Amino acid sequence: MSDQHKRLEQAEEFLNQCYSELGKEREELLVRLNQVKDDIQQSGFYTHTYEELVHGARMAWRNSNRCIGRFFWETLKVVDARECSDEESMAIAIFDHIKKATNGGNIVPYLTAFHPAHEKGNIRIWNHQLIRYAGYVTEDGTMIGDPASVDFTKVCQELGWEGQGTSFDILPLVIQLGENPPALFPIPEDLILEVPLTHPTNPSFESLELKWYALPIISDMKLVIGGIEYTAAPFNGWYMGTEIGARNLADADRYNMLPRVAELFQLDTSREYTLWRDEALIELNKAVLFSFKQAGVSIVDHHTAAKQFERFEKREQDAGRNVTGKWSWLIPPISPATTHIFRKGYKDDRVYPNYFYQPAPYK
Repeated sequence: MSDQHKRLEQAEEFLNQCYSELGKEREELLVRLNQVKDDIQQSGFYTHTYEELVHGARMAWRNSNRCIGRFFWETLKVVDARECSDEESMAIAIFDHIKKATNGGNIVPYLTAFHPAHEKGNIRIWNHQLIRYAGYVTEDGTMIGDPASVDFTKVCQELGWEGQGTSFDILPLVIQLGENPPALFPIPEDLILEVPLTHPTNPSFESLELKWYALPIISDMKLVIGGIEYTAAPFNGWYMGTEIGARNLADADRYNMLPRVAELFQLDTSREYTLWRDEALIELNKAVLFSFKQAGVSIVDHHTAAKQFERFEKREQDAGRNVTGKWSWLIPPISPATTHIFRKGYKDDRVYPNYFYQPAPYK
């Protein structure tokens, strides 16, 4: 099957579902299908209307197998930035995304769509997340910051960026358009909302000097809608507490804070059967949820998120749609057996529209 024929099939499948869900008349759909068919036959591609782009991006969230937060898929705000033709205008659009999505802490699900891959040259955002902390390895092998960012931090340094060498340096934005060299843009400090972590019952927790950024914006995935690929379409929801407290700050290959938390709470770490890791993990997650709530920043605990996902499943069932999912990602990393997800099975089928991983452009 030719790429052109395959794209036409994908476009027809998407448009039929999209227009049906939007309540469009059959006559309007037929006119649009004929137009798209002509465009693909002439150029190999077609251009989404703004309405198609918005609903397609929302459908992609709804179809994201690894996301537990899909209950809110219809609330996604989509910004059409397809007219941006250079790195500077793209950076401005991204900074605007950060500002409006942060919304003073009352976080708004947001997506900014840049031009698709076949137009104006392929575009890639090199950052995994628009906001993330740097990672450094010192000459004596000491790790400072986020180990997950070491490779990208080195790339940024090679491009001329200099961090402060702290555990929480915000990495710059890196954009590449077509064959142009990557362009680096420091993110304005006043756009970045961070939450210092405190504990609800242990004031000495502040001595750990921990914090985390409020807004998780995935920026290296590809959005595919009806055969059209948007290789730069950063999107965000809000954090589930365990993403920070049970993974980012707790994982041994990330910030590895459980031993320090255990020491702070004077837990018995001499034997595994004391379950000191479990206790430390709970206290760390208490601190994350408490701190975000105190700061007025949107966050959800894993029990509430699981109940929201259950409501999402019911709503999809009522709409006649099957819910796909990757079980190992949907279960929370703390007490998964307390959620209904633990006892269910999900098909990890690929459904379109959707978001897909892309190889890092700097590797």
